[in-house]
Amino acid sequence: MNILAVQSHVAYGHVGNSAAVFALQRLGVEVWPVHTVQFSNHTGYETFRGRAFDAALIRDVVQGLSERGALARCDAVLSGYLGTAEIGEAILDAVEQVKRANPDAVYCCDPVMGDSAKGAFVPDAVADFIVNRTVPAASIVTPNHFELDRIAGRASRTLSEAIAAVDAVRARGPKAVLVTSLVCADTPPDAVDMLACDAAGRHRLRTPRLKVAANGAGDLIAALFLAHHLRSRSASEALSRSASSVFGVLSRASETGEMPLIDAQDELVDPSRMFHAEPV
Repeated sequence: MNILAVQSHVAYGHVGNSAAVFALQRLGVEVWPVHTVQFSNHTGYETFRGRAFDAALIRDVVQGLSERGALARCDAVLSGYLGTAEIGEAILDAVEQVKRANPDAVYCCDPVMGDSAKGAFVPDAVADFIVNRTVPAASIVTPNHFELDRIAGRASRTLSEAIAAVDAVRARGPKAVLVTSLVCADTPPDAVDMLACDAAGRHRLRTPRLKVAANGAGDLIAALFLAHHLRSRSASEALSRSASSVFGVLSRASETGEMPLIDAQDELVDPSRMFHAEPV
């Protein structure tokens, strides 16, 4: 299995490709990483160093892969945080190139726009590009609760409203939707829900709420969900396996706010605690 991963990259910590690449490789997936930025650390810290790359560089690297004949062997494209709409255009161009070379390839879009705690943290132009361009082009999307509501254009306070929002997103093109960090009216305060929907049905998975949060968890679960979905072609199976792995990794996180991805790498292939998605 070969995945083209177009995301940000940091030297310190595990977000973007710094989370996705190792996790996918640990699952035995060949990854072709294309970095949209090279930063010292994620931007949530007081300082960070490095720079963002431009869309021309993304296109140039993808063209180089095409010249090696690699795109015909590409099973999926994975994208995450978009710094600008121009980078988004370059990613969609890469998706088109891959699909021309391999019509069976899929595009998994992690529509990073914000979260319920912090609100939006991308410019409106980027959010609009994600909603109107990348989501309709994707086969799989992995929004959190905040992003689900933004894409669907409605608030979802109950499970039935969240399902209706997912149905609205799927009606725009994606065949499978994974919703993370889902908190509905019936979600216990000491728990967090996830919801995965595809043509086979709708499934919810609930895990205990961990006291320590870690940056990059959304990037990690998007990568794992994509890999497991490619292998099983089942959103419920992909949800069970990816959520269990992420819970295992995060359960070993410290107060630093960084995922212990290397120390907890066995959780990626053999989670110490399995959670199972249930039909809803």
